[in-house]
Amino acid sequence: MAARPLTFVVGTGRCGSTALSEVLRLHPHLLSLSELMASLEPSALPEGPLTGEEFWEILASPPAFANRLIREGFGLPEHTYPGFGGRFSADGDGIPAVAMTTLPHLSDEPDALFDALRPVVCGRPRGPAGEHHRALFDALAERFGSRAVVERSGFSLRLVPRLREVFPEARFVHLYRDGADCALSMSRHPGFRMIQLMREGGDVPGELAALMSDESAEIKPLLTRPVPLSAFGRLWSDTVIEGLAHLDALPGELVLPLSYEALLDAPDAELTRLAAYLGVEPLSGWLAGARVLLDGGRRGSAERLPPAELAALRESCAAGVRALGV
Repeated sequence: MAARPLTFVVGTGRCGSTALSEVLRLHPHLLSLSELMASLEPSALPEGPLTGEEFWEILASPPAFANRLIREGFGLPEHTYPGFGGRFSADGDGIPAVAMTTLPHLSDEPDALFDALRPVVCGRPRGPAGEHHRALFDALAERFGSRAVVERSGFSLRLVPRLREVFPEARFVHLYRDGADCALSMSRHPGFRMIQLMREGGDVPGELAALMSDESAEIKPLLTRPVPLSAFGRLWSDTVIEGLAHLDALPGELVLPLSYEALLDAPDAELTRLAAYLGVEPLSGWLAGARVLLDGGRRGSAERLPPAELAALRESCAAGVRALGV
């Protein structure tokens, strides 16, 4: 059997990529992997060979800080593991990394899917991380009858060089969104508030390090402190500029730019173009379902800001907008 086409959707995060994952999941021939790489970071793509059992440990280990965020009421919206009725709990031994988002996105019974994957992964011989990931993709694709694989993680532009190294056959979709809307969404997201705090000077990185290692350190004061919107505009802009440099280093035929706004304005045309790139048919039922999911009301949210605040935000995004050429 020929290898299934593999594509990574990359972006800044908060760029409409979660909605795109939901759309891709509707297609009967696509395996939509949501937040797999992000959930496994920083161990998603380790150097050197590892056994199947060691790879399973990466998938099954509960990320300590993510579970703590959930316990303290700052869980990320992407964390969709069942709050009630699931076997795992952030209050107990912790939710495994692969079960945070990826498995609930695929199945209403993520625990059963977790159990089914364990012997498949653990039974594999020692090999590179890429081979283990491909075997995982194939096992899931066989289970769900998928002909192509698409992984999508937020804040993933920075991963492009390593993804290219591990998966040289992969293609990339660069999903981008209006900078001001994207930055505003970042400002309301606990994960991006943490990323922004890590960029700051002073004592903030030290405070974050304390949070990571000391359960008694309080999360709320740091994650709820006022941060200017323009700081998130600069975060968006810097991420775009760095990411475009990574993508520009790839052969042009391996990168498909996709505007979130264009997806909202002309979903049938843009999804037909995307389907051809992914290697599947733009089925009419899929397009109809996608139109329901794509919420045009999310567009232009920054325009509701006070004029002076909006102007400062757009100025902080200007370098990224120029780099995108939009």
